[in-house]
Amino acid sequence: MIIAVDGPTASGKGTIAKALAAHYRLPHLDTGLLYRAVGRQVFLDGGDPDDAGHALAATTFPEGLLLDPELRSEASGGLASRVSIHHSVREALYERQRTFATQPGGAVLDGRDIGTVIAPDAEVKLFVTASLEARARRRWKEMRDRGDPRTLEDITEDLRRRDDRDSTRAEAPLRAAEDAVVIDTSAMGIEEAIAAAIAAVDAKHPAE
Repeated sequence: MIIAVDGPTASGKGTIAKALAAHYRLPHLDTGLLYRAVGRQVFLDGGDPDDAGHALAATTFPEGLLLDPELRSEASGGLASRVSIHHSVREALYERQRTFATQPGGAVLDGRDIGTVIAPDAEVKLFVTASLEARARRRWKEMRDRGDPRTLEDITEDLRRRDDRDSTRAEAPLRAAEDAVVIDTSAMGIEEAIAAAIAAVDAKHPAE
């Protein structure tokens, strides 16, 4: 069984995907981490994430970079959004994601184009979303707890820009697949959101 989990930044899709992988005992891939690694490598190389050539060169990043905690930073998230608009970058990372999705036994993948591009044949597609305000407040609380001084207003504006880039890019824009189950987590706690996702998967793919 392939489970595709798509959605915007800070919607809860990553937490939900990890929980689904544990619940159904499936391997999990956070595809956004691949793009964050590319963005981070461009930064380490002193390149320009808006330059397609610099971004493509960074797709050969070393595997060890995926373990770098800096990939979880807001800066890396912004770089990922910028490098992901390049066709050459998406093409370079496509096979890596597709191979993971189609491994024997299935997998859970989360990102922005899993159900529409990477695994359009997934048995279950979820689109996890939340209001901009709810997502910004969640991210602000996370960053505040890490000692990041940025304001809620700054984070809201950053997410708004990222949403715009992700949803308006020419290739593989962020959108729900036609057959995806939409889960709005704006007013949900973590456990409630996970329960809703499990219920959606079970409804789409009843246990034999």
